[in-house]
Amino acid sequence: MTELSFLYVRLAQAQELWSTARDKPVKLRMETSGLGSEPPMTIHQMFLATVQKYGDYPALRAKKDGMWVTLTYKEYYQHARAAAKSFLKLGLERFHGVGILGFNSPEWFIADVGCILAGGLATGIYTTNSPEACQYVAHNCEANVLVVENNKQLVKILQVVRDQLPHLKAIVQYKGELEQKLPNVYTWAEFMKFGANVPDSELDVLIDCQKANECCTLIYTSGTTGNPKGVMLSHDNITWTASAAGRMIYLKMAEEELVSYLPLSHVAAQVQDMWICMRFAGITNFAEPDALKGSLANTLREVRPTSFLGVPRVWEKMQEAMKAVGAKSSVTKKKIADWAKGIGLQASYNAMNGDSSVPWGFTLANALVFKNVRKALGLDRCRTCFTGAAPITKDTLEYFMSLYIPLFELYGMSESTGPHSISWAEGYRIMSCGKVLTGCKTKLDKPDTDGTGEICFWGRHVFMGYLNMPEKTEEALDTVSLFKSHITSESNVMLVGDKKKFLSMLLTLKCNVDDNGDPTDELTPLAVEYCRQHGVIASKVSEIVNKKEPAIYKTIQEGIDRVNAKATSNAQRVQKWTILQRDFSISGGELGPTMKLKRPVVSKMYEEYINKFYGE
Repeated sequence: MTELSFLYVRLAQAQELWSTARDKPVKLRMETSGLGSEPPMTIHQMFLATVQKYGDYPALRAKKDGMWVTLTYKEYYQHARAAAKSFLKLGLERFHGVGILGFNSPEWFIADVGCILAGGLATGIYTTNSPEACQYVAHNCEANVLVVENNKQLVKILQVVRDQLPHLKAIVQYKGELEQKLPNVYTWAEFMKFGANVPDSELDVLIDCQKANECCTLIYTSGTTGNPKGVMLSHDNITWTASAAGRMIYLKMAEEELVSYLPLSHVAAQVQDMWICMRFAGITNFAEPDALKGSLANTLREVRPTSFLGVPRVWEKMQEAMKAVGAKSSVTKKKIADWAKGIGLQASYNAMNGDSSVPWGFTLANALVFKNVRKALGLDRCRTCFTGAAPITKDTLEYFMSLYIPLFELYGMSESTGPHSISWAEGYRIMSCGKVLTGCKTKLDKPDTDGTGEICFWGRHVFMGYLNMPEKTEEALDTVSLFKSHITSESNVMLVGDKKKFLSMLLTLKCNVDDNGDPTDELTPLAVEYCRQHGVIASKVSEIVNKKEPAIYKTIQEGIDRVNAKATSNAQRVQKWTILQRDFSISGGELGPTMKLKRPVVSKMYEEYINKFYGE
């Protein structure tokens, strides 16, 4: 593997933004410049970039017999490669699953990354799943190998393995010895040695053929409204989101340390604990399996993380515990605590509103109360305390604000590779989920009179599709995304149709921007190449628009026809469209500072075009 291999952009040819087939790549939602235009990377490229610069830095830490054991990034990488070779020896096929069923541990990470390096689909399975639920996920991802934590999880799998998992070839147990020796069931030690004679060159060939726009991970939804859906995430979904999220909150290389305890089969924990940490050379410390039953507090005090993600129930339990301690305090201590919390709440609101001043008495309150509380919680080094995955009450948020510990809310889902909006010290409001991930966009679809509508996402964090579920995938799409996937030469699309007889559409072509970010008349190299592929020699937008270049207009109409064919009624079909002379931009007024389309502004600016659509 060459040292510069992580610099090469590796993309498979793709026409669609969506896929429901495990081996079908997708077209990335890349911007032509600025945020969102960064070169795509595979998981291996991101991992190798970190290893080459921070190989001797600690990566994974877990307790063994009461003592912390550390793997450096170089050792982590070597273990992942060894696991990959063992998966290949066990018969892992390209784009088949490796199901991982167990509590967070170095072995979980190594199995996940090793599976991806070997060309498989890493698939977390909730430890609380019934045997039948485990069987559904393993069957759906066509798992060749299942990696389980202990005998309890092994027994679950053995209940459903016969005749119900035809693709399964082996099971690996990563904690403890096997209680009984069974064919094709291995301990972790046996597994890690199993592929020792697989040549490194064989693995390297597999790694080098991986493309950033191919699927590498499956996140299964909870299945509360039917069978769980396998959310397909590409290499680029993960590597781009990890970079974008870290940059947004100003993470620095080799400075972050966190505690891993939330289920890694959930997208929030996986992106934070595995991928953001890998991208920024952070340290992941693994909590004990009984973390949520009480041991998490001890782990936090030992590790003193620089960042901590808690679901609302974790923060509520901390709040309840501290209130219970406070209730037993003397009258004097209660008065001091109440006085300090009043100051802390005001100081937190000041900070939230951009006011750097603190109330009188803050220094004393900090020394007497806030510092001691943070130390007792193990959060004295913590720069960012996040909450997400479910709504949190204002009461809990203000309780922690009163202790001068602001909780930063996140919003997102599996389908957005975790975060879509993020709060952090320089950008948060109480009861708000923060600002949209830089390089991504949000649209509120069909808002009612109260401003309530369906939230639609756009960006490189948006998933590929649901595995083997084309109908469910189509339900998740909005119309604009469909048009963008079928018309590959366009830059921006705005649908028109509110209170009109039919849908129409304004299009702009992909063009270069000048040093001020203003769109020029020059087509991007990709757009020029697209024209060339269709027999058109053009380098300017005006050349296409002024001539109404037949070949280009024809391909656009064909793309629209393909989308219209999927519509369930005439009301959903686009009947008229036009290409504008100039792309949308912030300076032009069509886009907001986060690149969000200003529909009223565009409607006013291009009123003449719109009126022509409807003969008005």
